[in-house]
Amino acid sequence: MNRIVDEYIESKKDAIVRSVQESVRFPSVEGENAGEGAPFGPAVKGALEHALALGTQLGFRTENLDGYAGCIDYGDEGELLGIVCHVDVVPEGEGWSYPPYAAEIHDGKIYGRGAQDDKGPAIAAIYALAAVKEAGLKLKRRVRIILGTNEETGWGCMNHYKKVAEIPAMSFSPDAEYPLVNSEKGIYHTAWRCKTKTGFTVNGGTRANVVCGKAKVFIPLPVETVETKLHIVTERGMSVEIAAAEGGTALTVNGLDAHGSMPEHGKNAMLAAFALLAALPLEGEDAHTARILHEAFRFDFHGESMGLDRSDASGRLTMNPGVIKWDEEGFTLFIDVRHPTSMPFIEVRDAQQKALAPFEPELLHEKQQDGHFIAEDTELVSKLLDVYAERTGKREAPLAIGGGTYARAFPNAVAFGCEIPGVSGPVHMPNEFIGVDELMFDTHMIADAIIALACAE
Repeated sequence: MNRIVDEYIESKKDAIVRSVQESVRFPSVEGENAGEGAPFGPAVKGALEHALALGTQLGFRTENLDGYAGCIDYGDEGELLGIVCHVDVVPEGEGWSYPPYAAEIHDGKIYGRGAQDDKGPAIAAIYALAAVKEAGLKLKRRVRIILGTNEETGWGCMNHYKKVAEIPAMSFSPDAEYPLVNSEKGIYHTAWRCKTKTGFTVNGGTRANVVCGKAKVFIPLPVETVETKLHIVTERGMSVEIAAAEGGTALTVNGLDAHGSMPEHGKNAMLAAFALLAALPLEGEDAHTARILHEAFRFDFHGESMGLDRSDASGRLTMNPGVIKWDEEGFTLFIDVRHPTSMPFIEVRDAQQKALAPFEPELLHEKQQDGHFIAEDTELVSKLLDVYAERTGKREAPLAIGGGTYARAFPNAVAFGCEIPGVSGPVHMPNEFIGVDELMFDTHMIADAIIALACAE
């Protein structure tokens, strides 16, 4: 900790809050390529340019890497310390109490998609670096804030960065939890195209890595019949909107969005729809399809029904069927799995294929990322744990998580903050927020980390 650094940060409180609000107001969900400098759409481009402009305003060198990523640099000598953040967000979904891109402040919290994940921490990092610069502390390492634009979807931003820019000697990403995350499970995404011709349809979800918070269902049965089984949905804490439709019943199941790596924090409307369909007096192909889907997933969080429930030191497997798209020929199902580092992803693929085998599944897409681990006795981990202990008075062990952060993009990197357990806003869920007090805490903590890792003793 440094008095001048702390005083500078506190003097910039209003500016920090305002900058986060400005960033959140860009609806930076990945969109279509909008041409030069906007590979992920104009809103993502705007969020990146906003952060780089702030860096320029605060006196740093900045560089836009073709719209894929941005750099904010300080220092001229020594190896490179990276602070890796992102300015893209997942879709807003539904169920908000406040507009998801208005960045309104209520009860000391800034509400908006991306406020916690990861725009608040990204802005905090920029002001933390400005505080170190203002204090005139001597550097032993250069510092670079790396701003990604495609973290929530394909990581094309980091692939591009690694092709055209310097790889940091060590890095941390303020995109997980305190005190520090040094172990991340493997990530495996699949998209299966399945053949079946049914009278019912199920459509729902926004991303594979988001719990399906809403599913729209058509059932070729009268409302009176469907109503007898609605308790299957409502007893899971979900609500239902039901109406007669031509040839049957139109149904909307309202669950709860959550991060796909923590499906237990959400309520998967797709799985509730499968359970409802399996309980109804359907016939023929309808009954066959509904039964297979329900038996494959039930209300599992850990792939239990597929025989995939495994754990190791990196954690327990989670499975989230996040998106389903139905048409007259069948459906496409998008699934997110976070698997223990000791478990081959091929085992997950084989289990999914076996469970969906009656539908002749075709694997349209798969993406796999290995798990990531940095030892506790390294300079990076030990110094960051010291920083956390000094600021909070709490000496805690590093964490293992199912989430995937930019730490796994670089060889010597961890996630450091910025979620405070029990305090931080619901990431990937409605009413995401970052508390103003927590935002200031994050700014101080990142500045402490820069001092510990990049400044001379």
